[in-house]
Amino acid sequence: MNELRNERGSVKVIFTLAFVVLCVYVGLKIGTPYYRYSVFKSDAREIARVGLGDISRTKTMLVERAQELKLPIGEEDISVNVTNKTVLINTSWAETVDFFGVYQKELDFSVNIEE
Repeated sequence: MNELRNERGSVKVIFTLAFVVLCVYVGLKIGTPYYRYSVFKSDAREIARVGLGDISRTKTMLVERAQELKLPIGEEDISVNVTNKTVLINTSWAETVDFFGVYQKELDFSVNIEE
């Protein structure tokens, strides 16, 4: 208990808390785009199954889902091809993650689905 009251002990606690807060911040900043990518990919797989080979309906559903997730994808960025028994969906985008305005990291995502 005396270590927490002296200056050296309180500095350890402050640095530890600052490190934990920094790790949570970085985790959320990087984790959010990957979470949205995962959700969109899963939903795109379901939309490919439900679209029943209608290209315009499938594309519309994908664009709506991308807008709900606030992804930088437009209708022209999504490619939907229907063959005999498969639906091919291809799209890609990039998101820039900003860390305190000091460092920016560009994350590239690509969805290639064949259902």
